[in-house]
Amino acid sequence: MDHTMLFRVDNGRKPTAKEILTEVYAALKEKGYDPINQLVGYIMSGDPTYITSHKNARSLIRKIERDELLEEMVASYLKNLA
Repeated sequence: MDHTMLFRVDNGRKPTAKEILTEVYAALKEKGYDPINQLVGYIMSGDPTYITSHKNARSLIRKIERDELLEEMVASYLKNLA
């Protein structure tokens, strides 16, 4: 072998809602979707097909409850108002 292998250990840390939203948003944008519309569709319906599987975004968003995602979005919005 002439290249370095990367070994990652899952430390068991659950990703935050903010981290998940950031990654999913970027994946949706990269694939040409309107991230806001797609995220609203997912949060309202619970249907994961609103989220692209690109960059594992669909699996990632299912690691957190929809109400936690909504809570993060509302909190972020309200913080930006002040």
